[in-house]
Amino acid sequence: MITIKEAITKSELTAYIKFPFSLYKDNKYWVPPIIADELETFDKTKNPAFEDAEAYFFLAYKDNSIVGRIAAIINWKEVKDQQKMKVRFGWFDTIDDIEVTKALLEKVYELGRKNNLEYVEGPMGFSNLDKVGVLTEGFDEIGTMITWYNHPYYADHFEKLGYIKEKEYIESKFPFANVKPEFFKKANDLVKKRYQLAPLNFKTTKEIMPHVDKMFDLFNESYASLSSFVAISDTQKEYFKKNYISFINPEYVKFVEDKDHNIVAFSIVMPDFAEALKKSKGKLFPFGFLHLLRAKKQSKSVIFYLIGVHPDYQNKAVTAIIFNEYYETFTEKGIINCFRTPELADNAASINLWKHFFPVIHKRRCTFRKELT
Repeated sequence: MITIKEAITKSELTAYIKFPFSLYKDNKYWVPPIIADELETFDKTKNPAFEDAEAYFFLAYKDNSIVGRIAAIINWKEVKDQQKMKVRFGWFDTIDDIEVTKALLEKVYELGRKNNLEYVEGPMGFSNLDKVGVLTEGFDEIGTMITWYNHPYYADHFEKLGYIKEKEYIESKFPFANVKPEFFKKANDLVKKRYQLAPLNFKTTKEIMPHVDKMFDLFNESYASLSSFVAISDTQKEYFKKNYISFINPEYVKFVEDKDHNIVAFSIVMPDFAEALKKSKGKLFPFGFLHLLRAKKQSKSVIFYLIGVHPDYQNKAVTAIIFNEYYETFTEKGIINCFRTPELADNAASINLWKHFFPVIHKRRCTFRKELT
């Protein structure tokens, strides 16, 4: 018999977070989260996402053992501002038992019907800066700190339960050796001169902080046209500044300014923390922090996390300035491999940015949708 219980207390939420640790115990491709960070993500008093969203966390039990988990989420800003009558689900993991999946999803349906919503979609988090999608290709590739990993049977469960693919995402990689400066060097010089633009680089996290709010404002503007985009609030900006900016090497943050010092483009690249997180086993102390710090300084792989260009400067080759700056930084750092975070498979403009680097798609993932009747 399958029993579903809501995880409410700290100990219950800790059990919720730790379930994948046992599910993927012997899987060399799964990358664990930091348990303390996950607890804060689920804390309604700390995570500003709860200003515009509500979420409930459920555990599935069978024979007194945890066999699955799911989060049922409503992003009310999305529902009210965009009129997308959607209930989300995320942080989904289960054993290979479709009855467990079915029982967990019933809790999502209950929340959706209770609030007169029309369909369910997932897996996805509270906002666009959270993890998204169930992996459908690339199971023999190590994950990252900003993506979910899952067993191949997850997608099979959804399809058997009447779900259809809603959005497809691709992840690509390329060796830094593929990056040839002749692809952007000339454009870099022309664009800077024509539009009176200049790159802005940083050496310390302290130098970045005064610019972060403007960066998130530009993020909201440059991503506004994408499907299901929900703008980042002022409170969320503060939260991300406090919790995540210190994880990023300051030299991996690049801005482009106009003559009036307005930011017209930005990019954030992160070191690859996957192996460090595996060694940390979900804990910062006593040694997890040292593994992460070592990766931050020494990792020869990088992940292109975010890149955005103001609508007025899109299609004007402004990214050539960003690529030129990264080329110099990565050459100095001895970077070997470059990875792209999940991007919508139909986002032709973004995909086209990387064509000269000859990226190889090594993972695919998607969200699944089902109507609520």
